[in-house]
Formats: sequence, C-alpha cells, structure tokens
Amino acid sequence: MNTAAPTPQVIAVVGPTAAGKSDLGTALARRLGGEVINADSMQLYKGMDIGTAKLSEAERGGVPHRLLDIWDVTVTASVAEYQRLARAEIDRLLAAGRTPVLVGGSGLYVRGALDKLEFPGTDPAVRARLEAELAERGTGVLHTRLAAADPAAAAAILPGNGRRIVRALEVIEITGRPFTANLPGPDEETGHYRALQIGITTDRPALDERITTRVDRMWAAGLVDEVRALEQAGLREGRTASRALGYQQLLAALAGECTEEEARAETVRATRRFARRQETWFRRDARVRWLSAAPDASGAPLEERAWELLERTVTS
Repeated sequence: MNTAAPTPQVIAVVGPTAAGKSDLGTALARRLGGEVINADSMQLYKGMDIGTAKLSEAERGGVPHRLLDIWDVTVTASVAEYQRLARAEIDRLLAAGRTPVLVGGSGLYVRGALDKLEFPGTDPAVRARLEAELAERGTGVLHTRLAAADPAAAAAILPGNGRRIVRALEVIEITGRPFTANLPGPDEETGHYRALQIGITTDRPALDERITTRVDRMWAAGLVDEVRALEQAGLREGRTASRALGYQQLLAALAGECTEEEARAETVRATRRFARRQETWFRRDARVRWLSAAPDASGAPLEERAWELLERTVTS
C-alpha cells in the first residue's frame, strides 16, 4: 500500500519581517516553475515600495509576482477580499499545473488564503460606535479592552492599529465569541489546500540587527521622499496604509510631531516589536516547518535546506 504523503499544492514561506522570506520564496518559485503570491498586507499598495521592502523587478529574476500594487493607498484593506483574490491566483496556477508560492508575514492573510476560514460580516451600528470611541479615547483604551476579551487577538494586533482593534471588537460583539475563536485551531482539519508552510527563524539579536540595517537602508534609499509623494496621493487618509511601519512614523514627522531621526528610531523599535508578534503568531501553528536563516552545521544555505524539506515532504 502506498502511504506517501500527498504532494503539497501550495508552498508558503512565512515568518517575521526581515528574516529573508522574499528571497527564499522567489528562489523556490524559480526552481518549481511557479509564481509568487504576495501575502504581505502592505505590499498590496501601489507606491509603497521602499518601506515594505518590495522586491524590484531585477530582484524578482523573471519570476512572476502576483497581488503586488493592486490597491491605492486610500483603500481600506479587507482580509475577506484578499482571500478571494489570493485563492483566484492559487486556483489559476493549480489549473495550469504550476506551483503557487505564497510569501509574506501577515498571519491572518496567510490563513485566509490557505485555510477554511469564513469571516464574519459587519454591523454598521456597532462599527460606527466603536470607531467613534476610538476617535474619542484612542487606541490604548480599546486595545486594553481587547486584551481582556481575547488575549490572543491582542497579542497579534499592534496596539496602534485602531482599524484592526475595532474589527476584532466588532466581531466579538456580533458573534459573542472571541475574535480568534473564528480561527480553527492548528490541530483541526483546517486546510483549504494541501500546503507546506516553511517558517524562517533567526535568533533575536541577529533579527534585531537585520531590522536596524533594513530601516537604515530604507532611509538611504529615499523612504522620506516616498512618504512625501504618497501623502499627496492620500496616504494620510488611508485607514490601513497610513498605519504601515515607517510610513506612520514619517507621517508624524512630516506633521511636525517628531523629528525624522526620531521617526527612524521609532520605526526600528516598532518593527522589532512587530517581528516578535509575527513569530508568536506563526509559532502557534504546528504545521509550520521552521528553518534557521543562518547556515546549518553542514554549511548548507537556506534555499538548499528548504528544497530538501520540500523533497522530504513529497517522498515521505
């Protein structure tokens, strides 16, 4: 009897920011003859290139990348809409006999694409009341309330992300259940597709250093000018895009609330905190197979170890 595990339909490369997901995902897609599907919520936005570390055309090396640059910065993100778009891309590739490689660190977006998730609807009255309270009392009060009602959701949502805090509290009020109760646990049969999820990890000091280096490079590459241009395109009014790391801090600097150097330092601190939240999110899912960004004892680079993991998964 053949007991081999079924071949994964989708490869997903996940983990914290600055760990090396984009490069690995592109390399795997090239070797598989597939395409990359973006699962970074901020890379969906047009013009948000430097601050989201979006790969250039040259860095993509001819590998098609989907779901980049599809929304204007004034559009409010929707996980349900992303789910629809991502599954359409995945299904198109599978129908053509090609491998989709999902790449990104937005945990709910990854699960929305890969798992059997249905997102609760909205209640305009509840949403309006919570948004009014957010405007009057600020994110801190609402995040504290979320932490009491659903600690797991509070751990996954940045305290300054008012839109997502409001959405979580809205779902709790509408359904009478914690926001995360709508996410099946990793021990359940939750997959919409057969997927191999590869998580990239690195030790905290090394990741902190990589984040600092990345932010410095973004500043050198012209992030300040990018934010100035996007401000003219409506970034400040964008309920989702304006909260992106680096962009939020520079918008504050451009408004005279802090200096550019203070904005850069806060971007480093906020990104480090966010990376810890990302890893916590993905660590809760036992299906993720973790690989260190650093070479192993044999000296094998990350791409080769990921390829060996894929081959073992297919033949085991």
